[in-house]
Amino acid sequence: MANRESIGKAIATARKARGATQKAMAEQTGINKTTLSEIENGRFTGSLDIFERYLDAVGLQLQVSPKQHQLPDWDDIDTLFDED
Repeated sequence: MANRESIGKAIATARKARGATQKAMAEQTGINKTTLSEIENGRFTGSLDIFERYLDAVGLQLQVSPKQHQLPDWDDIDTLFDED
């Protein structure tokens, strides 16, 4: 399952693979360097437009997929309903 942190790490990896710094990407995209850092560190809560512009600049795209539900193990279920 992708979360903000893992997505941010993937973006940072793609940027570094291009040999670009955050400063260079900020100049290229017009997105503030602080915002790029927030995206890469999984703390970005801003607009989808900004997020998509950065993804495009590093050669990535946003992909939506159905949410995966994970059931607990049987041992975990027993623990949940165990009476002390």
